[in-house]
Amino acid sequence: MYLLSSAAHADEASLKKSLEAYFPNEKIEILKKTPFLELYEVVIGDQLFYVDEKVNYIFTGHIFDLKTEKNITEERLQEIINARRVDIYSLPLGLAIKEVKGSGKRKLVIFSDPNCGYCKRLEKELVNVTNVTIYTLLYPILNGSKEVAKTIWCSDDRLKTWNNFMLKAIRPTETNCKTPIDTFLQIGKKYGFMSTPTIIFADGTVVAGMMSAEMIEKKLSASTN
Repeated sequence: MYLLSSAAHADEASLKKSLEAYFPNEKIEILKKTPFLELYEVVIGDQLFYVDEKVNYIFTGHIFDLKTEKNITEERLQEIINARRVDIYSLPLGLAIKEVKGSGKRKLVIFSDPNCGYCKRLEKELVNVTNVTIYTLLYPILNGSKEVAKTIWCSDDRLKTWNNFMLKAIRPTETNCKTPIDTFLQIGKKYGFMSTPTIIFADGTVVAGMMSAEMIEKKLSASTN
């Protein structure tokens, strides 16, 4: 047992050294062997990819288990995100698009891209969630989204402009000003947010992806207990 464990660690140490030659200015946060295809999982910043044991090839994208119909990569990404709990009060909530519904006693932070289809679906679900304060941090990671995000943030009524765009497809009037969007992008990268929407609940748990109103209600109730 000890010999096998030592060999495994030696292999990973050698693999890490080889990877560092290709990523000299990056920190390799996670390096572990997967149970499939003799591949190793590598996490660097906001990226998850796979390499072979000789570091001859890098594989990006998602791996699916066809028997169980599970997206293995997505599940793993969610595990990594959940391990990085986020104190919502450490975020620049004063710069968020803020919406108070009902009592507003429950809190929800969303990193959202205006051109993200799942973000728009989420907004439709949020219509049915009440007694919550929603803080939306513009996170334009898709091509062409940054200019739209800037225009929304620079509008006279950010919340109205955001809701009109996301729920009614009404494009905002072109305008320009200094925005904190680059700061939001840096924060998202720091925490490894790789997709939108990314939802953060009051207890610090992070969910990557769209959720139904029912699921949001359950999570809001659990996170405030």
